[in-house]
Amino acid sequence: MAQLAVAYKNRGVVAFDLAGAEYDHPAKHHLRAFKLVRDNNLAVTIHAGEAYGPASIHQAIHVCGAHRIGHGCRLREDGDLLHYVNDHRIALECCPSSNVQTGAVRELRAHPLKLYHDLGLRVTVNTDNRLIADTTVSRELWLCHTQMGLDRDDINRIIVSGFKAAFLPFHQKQTMVRAVSRELSNAAQASEQPESRPADATA
Repeated sequence: MAQLAVAYKNRGVVAFDLAGAEYDHPAKHHLRAFKLVRDNNLAVTIHAGEAYGPASIHQAIHVCGAHRIGHGCRLREDGDLLHYVNDHRIALECCPSSNVQTGAVRELRAHPLKLYHDLGLRVTVNTDNRLIADTTVSRELWLCHTQMGLDRDDINRIIVSGFKAAFLPFHQKQTMVRAVSRELSNAAQASEQPESRPADATA
């Protein structure tokens, strides 16, 4: 798969991902694959810190060279690593509904996503698998608002973080972030304007 990813670099493939159960299946078992893709300047994202503790996140970053972390629910158990992830702007691909389904978190209200966001980490909201989780990104964002207490500004920052974390060329990503930020700002301003009333027919 790593060879295939490298072969299709700049032809649709932007990164290499390792997903699945971390417990008893450590990412370091695939070092040859990660070395190949990194040597060919492909980005890496690794599923870590969901079923297994922060040690799997440490391994994903420091041994395998991950640029993003899938899930990361248990990152909060290691404060020093959490600060490293924050300082180096390593994005967390949070999947609230999926994490509840797999038992990684007890309930949505207990999800660490809000904690991470409040601490300034680059948090993104994802579905994990739309069919199995029976969800959409829009629904996940709504759950972040209704179940975790994130307000509109929080949601907007998370949306922008998703674009900042995208595996795209810098200038293309920069243009996209600016466009999305403008759209979100315009939407917020439009929602704050009083509703226009129809003219009185008797006037």
